[in-house]
Amino acid sequence: MEKITTIGLDLAKSIFQVHAIAEDGSVVTRRGLRRSQVLEFFRKLEPCLVGLEACASAHYWANSIIELGHTVRMMPAAYVKAYVKRNKTDAADAEAICEAVTRPTMRFVPIKTHDEQAACIVLKTRQLFVRQRSQTANALRAHMAEMGIIAAAGMASIAKLILVLRDHEDHRLPNAARAALIEMADQIEMLTARIEKLDATIAATVKADAAARRLISIPGVGPLIAATVRASVQDPGSFKTGRDFSAWIGITPRAHSSGGKERLGKISKQGNKQLRTLLIVGATSILKLARRGAKLPAWLVSLMARRPYKVAAVALANKIARTIWALLVKGGTYEMPAMS
Repeated sequence: MEKITTIGLDLAKSIFQVHAIAEDGSVVTRRGLRRSQVLEFFRKLEPCLVGLEACASAHYWANSIIELGHTVRMMPAAYVKAYVKRNKTDAADAEAICEAVTRPTMRFVPIKTHDEQAACIVLKTRQLFVRQRSQTANALRAHMAEMGIIAAAGMASIAKLILVLRDHEDHRLPNAARAALIEMADQIEMLTARIEKLDATIAATVKADAAARRLISIPGVGPLIAATVRASVQDPGSFKTGRDFSAWIGITPRAHSSGGKERLGKISKQGNKQLRTLLIVGATSILKLARRGAKLPAWLVSLMARRPYKVAAVALANKIARTIWALLVKGGTYEMPAMS
């Protein structure tokens, strides 16, 4: 059998597809493997290049195959799709991965270590709890409104509703409704306690990281954004410029140019959704402070005078992202620009 130099591995839940080629491009093997057979298959091979799509469990398999002496490169699924010929099957996907991984212009996804995966899990767990708390709080507010008890948006108003629920001298709620809604209130308080516990863990992690401590000196960047950046950006130097970093997050205009005419549209919203959302929330918090009298950089004041509020928030988020990249790559500390 010819020596295998490149393998495309299509990951799945139970049956994995392998497409292996020799140095001259000829197909050496094309077969399916059960989950229990994957590592044994690679253990018997001489070191070669292995291509994977970035998907669920991809980082685990990448690290496991690297430990066996192979070189692993992981690619966004959207970039591999262009190499699929005709009908989509697992075998066709594996062949496309095998071809795509050898392209000189292909962009690869950094492979996370177990510690980096753990940091991401902490952040995603917090995000899940926040989403569940919001869903429960919205349901509680809606049910109370059906009974004529109205509250404004926000967790502070939810706390007032919970006080009404536990006031048994307030007879606006039937006993059956009160009992069911108290279950919701208990759930909200439990989720709040868990979120606060995770916030303390994240804050301690940021405090122990010198680079993260420099990031939180940037206005609009708190421990949560700093921790998300450190967990999701393995190598800031892989981005040539701050704009490339912003584009990866998805807060740069989508380009659609042809015939020498450059057209820029709305932000692309591609890339890291969690980090993009946090940056825009951080930028919005700065603009809210400006409404209360806080000073803003001159360029931002000029932008707000001629563009809508949300456009200014996204522009500021873009600026924050570029500043984050500069501090991570070039070092130094944040310096406040001239204020207006």
